[in-house]
Amino acid sequence: MSLKSAILYTHSPQSISTHLSLLPPGARAARPHSSSLLHPLRTAMALGAAAVYVALGLASLSVLGGVCGASAPGSLSGLLPPYDELYYLGVRAYFKEEWERAAEHLEKSISTRQALRRTRRRCHDECSTAGDELAPGLGTEKGGSWDLLVLEWIQQRAECIRFCLGQSVTPAGQLPVSMDIEYEFGTRNPYNFLQVTYYKLGKLQKAATAAHTFFVANPSHLEMRNNIEKYRRMSGVTEDAFNDRERELEKHWEFYDAATLAESTSDWTRAVERWKECVNETLKQTDDCRAQCVVASQPFPEETDSTEGVYEKAAALTLSLLSCKQMCVSLVSTRPGRISPQEDFIPLQLEHLHIAQYKVGDLKGAVKTLRSLLLFYPTDPDSLSNLQLYSESLEGDAEAQDTGPSQEIASYVSRALAEKKLLYFGVENLDFKFIDPDLWTPEGIVPESLRESWRAERELLNEKLKEGEKWLEVDDSGFYAGGPVPLVGVTITMDDLALNGTNRVVLDGVLSQSECDTVMQLASVAASVGDGYKGRRSPHTPHEKFEGLTVLRALKLAQDGIVNQSDARLLHEMGERARTLLHSYFRSHSALYFAYTHLVCRSAIPGHQDGRLDLSHPVHVDNCILEPETRQCWREAPAFTHRDLSAILYLNEDFEGGELFFTDRDAKTVTARVKPSCGRLVGFTSGPVNPHGVTAVTAGRRCALALWFTTEKHHRDMEREQAEAMWAADGQSVVKEDQEDSDSALAPARSGRSQTSKGRSKERERVTSGRDEL
Repeated sequence: MSLKSAILYTHSPQSISTHLSLLPPGARAARPHSSSLLHPLRTAMALGAAAVYVALGLASLSVLGGVCGASAPGSLSGLLPPYDELYYLGVRAYFKEEWERAAEHLEKSISTRQALRRTRRRCHDECSTAGDELAPGLGTEKGGSWDLLVLEWIQQRAECIRFCLGQSVTPAGQLPVSMDIEYEFGTRNPYNFLQVTYYKLGKLQKAATAAHTFFVANPSHLEMRNNIEKYRRMSGVTEDAFNDRERELEKHWEFYDAATLAESTSDWTRAVERWKECVNETLKQTDDCRAQCVVASQPFPEETDSTEGVYEKAAALTLSLLSCKQMCVSLVSTRPGRISPQEDFIPLQLEHLHIAQYKVGDLKGAVKTLRSLLLFYPTDPDSLSNLQLYSESLEGDAEAQDTGPSQEIASYVSRALAEKKLLYFGVENLDFKFIDPDLWTPEGIVPESLRESWRAERELLNEKLKEGEKWLEVDDSGFYAGGPVPLVGVTITMDDLALNGTNRVVLDGVLSQSECDTVMQLASVAASVGDGYKGRRSPHTPHEKFEGLTVLRALKLAQDGIVNQSDARLLHEMGERARTLLHSYFRSHSALYFAYTHLVCRSAIPGHQDGRLDLSHPVHVDNCILEPETRQCWREAPAFTHRDLSAILYLNEDFEGGELFFTDRDAKTVTARVKPSCGRLVGFTSGPVNPHGVTAVTAGRRCALALWFTTEKHHRDMEREQAEAMWAADGQSVVKEDQEDSDSALAPARSGRSQTSKGRSKERERVTSGRDEL
């Protein structure tokens, strides 16, 4: 196996501009840009949120004391250097193919970032009481002494943190990094570079670990999935290579999954243990995240108004930092590989926990957990009813009945409410932008002037959750099923009603039996030597193998005399028929271009079919990343965001399994099934209204022509056009549908995403293969 065939690269030199916006280290800004100014210092102090002013003091000391000195990677002082500079050097070495240097710098950037996070947490804890001896005098507010005491208190804590960080981190290493670097590490892209680097160095065990770590947070990355399957088959790679190097930051999700698994088997004792661990670990991860806000890269306010005084600037910085701390709720409750958080994450865990405790007979524990849950939703009728049930069951045990909530949860809620008061004050009075990450925020926290709009937004969100987001099922693609079928002999077998969905259709009679037999013979001769998967195991399941063939590859094989020219031309004509039918039936608003066409055969591997529970192709959406837990679909890479219509033209039915099925957005509720047969064309819009998958092929060989269409001319299939140009050069014509140029057609504006990500995710391209299967 050659190097290039062994591993599909996940990067290319041309992709660096789309992966990174890296500046040379000397060009790093001392602080990122931001938004508005915020809340008066005196009000903040009165509400007990003054701890966040440490960053104000630190920022002031940084400016006045000149902490912007430079430092080289791997500073001789032994202090932590800037991890973004190390990453920049690692990426630069990668594209120069200096593999040893690339591995060294990339690993150092990862370990330095981890060490910096630990140092920030340690300094946060060590300095938490600095200046507290001044606290008794802060409540007197006599004349100007109150302000002086506040500033002294801020300065003492800031100096403590600055000194603590200075013992471990270089001055340059303490500065904020760019949002691009935050994005790279947030999506684990350093491991993407590392897996290729270690493969090039022959360190397959480390390459497999890097690949797995990246894949955990990027489960839709098909190339990495394929790479991992290859690593599993390589000699010298053991199973313990496939571990997550970022596991420590995600342990609460391990406990969450273990708890839900225990519940599913009615192992309530184990469920109680796992849910307790999940709650405790979630609180710990939240605290760790909040500690990073003291000096982490946050959108600090710019000095745009020279007339603003110290209080205004202090308020602006304070609210920015408080917002950072509040956003930790969303960050911690977002599972790796997902974009949106699990709503009400801690209340959800408490609800599961008190039920599990009730099941094992721990009523005292159930009361404590339920009272903790009631701190979030004090008027919830179900919780109050359960509390009454528990209390009645504990009749005679006054101590158990009077059990209060968890102190940790009470502190969590109290702190969150104090911060929200300040933040909403800033929203009302200082034009501060704040997106509340919690659904449980009580209305009384919100100022009267904001309540109407806040209430409307909250009602809309609650309605969305109650209705399972059915209102999102409206297809905004611009296609409308029900148009005419222009080819003689083609019939509509199933429409939207029969398929229980929107913009779906099954057409029969698109191919004759003889045409199916011809293309099946073409696939038998050419698919295994064509492009695509070359008979290797499927990237989706180890129990099947794939073969693929494009029109261009078929033409080149015909020129070499391996297949007939007429068979290659039939493969091309089949796609044209499908486009003609779908363009008419879905009443396309513009020209329809081929985005990709692929003849794909998947075959069951003998001896690997017993007890199969997997799918031939897992449930997915073609032009966005489906999140079954949140029922959202994100229009961003690595999804093929330009795809508008999808189709499968089947060639045979002499196999077992391999049915196409549509689901709801939960990826579980099957709404329709379609059994393949010769000449059957299934067409549907490529967006979130049509999640679909393929059941396991357990015997035989399933062949079909997979097609995707786009209304964007610049995304058209250039390979197909190359084949047509080669035919034209030989003086041969090809059957093509006449259609208006899309540049002159009006098309609806296309959004980069189907949902709002609350500003935490950015549109990024990933280097992916153009292949996909249906």
